[in-house]
Amino acid sequence: MSLMVVNILLALAWMGIMSNFSLGSFIAGITLSHIILWIARPLYPEQTYFLRLWGGMAFTGWMVKEIVVSAWKVAGGVLGVGEKVCPAVIAIPLDVKSDWEIELFACCVTLTPGTLSLDVAPDRKTLYVHAMFGSDPDALRHEIKSTMERRIIEVLE
Repeated sequence: MSLMVVNILLALAWMGIMSNFSLGSFIAGITLSHIILWIARPLYPEQTYFLRLWGGMAFTGWMVKEIVVSAWKVAGGVLGVGEKVCPAVIAIPLDVKSDWEIELFACCVTLTPGTLSLDVAPDRKTLYVHAMFGSDPDALRHEIKSTMERRIIEVLE
């Protein structure tokens, strides 16, 4: 049984013991059971639950920051006070392999203002992206691969 399931079951048990089936009680139970499982992690050396959970939370925080920064950049470009708008379609070679990784990468690119995933090549080795600020395609390709794709690979592998 995975530690995530154990974490949820312990949280539900906490809610039952406390006779309080509210969201606050569930959050308290999840937090308490997470601490207990963290202390007991040497018993489960093969589990990657904590790495994935904290890595996923860090990725989510980073993604929110990127969305906010990109939104400001797009707003500046539209108002004419920021970088000049220079639309381009860019081919990005993919290091992610599975369908899940490719889909997550494409969705993250689309969520970031100023970029839009257009298509994945039939051989699943290239993602085509429309960029609002594509004056330097190589720099944009490097930025997307070295930040977003690298973080996705780190979290999922």
